[in-house]
Amino acid sequence: MERTLILDTVKKAGEEVLIKGWVRTRRDHGKLIFLDIYDRSAVLQVVVNAKVSEEAYKNALSFSPQDAVEVKGEVKKRPENTINKDLKTGEVELEVKELTILAKSETLPFDMGGKDLNLELPTLLDHRSLTLRHPKVISIFKLQESIVDNFRKIAKEFGCTEIFTPTITASATEGGADVFAVDYYDKKTYLAQSPQLYKQMMVGVFERVYTIAHAYRAEPSVTTRHLSEIVQLDMEIGFAGFEELLDDLELVGTTILKKAAEENKEILSIFGVEPPLVPNKVPRLKFRDAQKIITERTGRDLSKEPDLNPEDEKEICAWAKEVHKSDFVTITHFPTKKKPFYTMPDPNDPEYSLSYDLLFNGEEISSGSQRINELNMLTESMEKRGIDPKKFGMYLQAFKYGIPTEGGFSFGLERLTMKLLKLKNVREASLYPRDMERVDERLSLIYKKEPKQ
Repeated sequence: MERTLILDTVKKAGEEVLIKGWVRTRRDHGKLIFLDIYDRSAVLQVVVNAKVSEEAYKNALSFSPQDAVEVKGEVKKRPENTINKDLKTGEVELEVKELTILAKSETLPFDMGGKDLNLELPTLLDHRSLTLRHPKVISIFKLQESIVDNFRKIAKEFGCTEIFTPTITASATEGGADVFAVDYYDKKTYLAQSPQLYKQMMVGVFERVYTIAHAYRAEPSVTTRHLSEIVQLDMEIGFAGFEELLDDLELVGTTILKKAAEENKEILSIFGVEPPLVPNKVPRLKFRDAQKIITERTGRDLSKEPDLNPEDEKEICAWAKEVHKSDFVTITHFPTKKKPFYTMPDPNDPEYSLSYDLLFNGEEISSGSQRINELNMLTESMEKRGIDPKKFGMYLQAFKYGIPTEGGFSFGLERLTMKLLKLKNVREASLYPRDMERVDERLSLIYKKEPKQ
């Protein structure tokens, strides 16, 4: 018999079907056993009745949560008073005739049957291959898929070509020490901090490009918003000036989150969050003006601070929500010396740059800038920061041959997911997070020190 997806059973009342999936829960009531079976499409109540099949009943006695099973039976309409409105299949159930365990699960270390997994984050991650199966955790990554899908759609609408960039580089993308060194045959190379340099080079090929790429940051910090490996959603746009780039950043950022929320209302409801407030025009502030507003609201003197810290980001987002009814705010013109070497200084005030961050729900979700596109200016900027241009030969080669005015921006996929669902920790939005303490398993467990003799 051909397999029927569980969601399709709602159209097959009175028919005999074969379903395959996992046991979510088991409930025994005398000579009746109720199983909740789920597959990739939905969950279905399965009824094992000893009066219908004594053999099936005996087999079901050995079933336990997370067993992989196949079940044959007849789809039946449920009585009106037993319809489960919380399930997509709540109007039907499967009366079992045959059932088989395809793969037996060990006893679970904790309850997986509730609406929430009430676990501490380390426990959640220590058992990641199991906890990813929980319906609420699954929904995080279904929403994440929607974010990526909408990013791709709008990138295509912008006329961008998708590119695939290397993750092993000959030099540090952003400069600085926060890089992972890699032994590459007999040479030292690095894991890319971003696809930045390659997407700039590709402006000279396709004019407009986008990429979904892994990036690696060896930042020595363990915070709720940083990971050592992330997925970036990047766009780079040729023949564009600063104002156009700002418009594009805000349109892309608000669109992908708004559409992901619209497509996943049920998931937002599971997490108890509202769709994002998207104004007709995202409020924009220069960096120093944002600092003044924060000072007025909090009394903290930020006049000597070179960047916004996490508390500053929360405060300016609170201002945007109160004053502009917006969950988004764009901050521009950060100090040039705090930005990467390829960031264009403001011609009217070179101390500040033509850079921008898009903030959402209290946190930065995207950064970008207009880039320096003139070769001599670019090499001078590198030298000022102590970066040797000779180590960036392929990158600089592109600028010898007519790279136009251009710029772009990058979104962190895990952070977008975290902020849309208001998760407490970005690790919850990463399938298998990497940080200072973990590569799948906790590093302290993998690399236990040998006891002293």
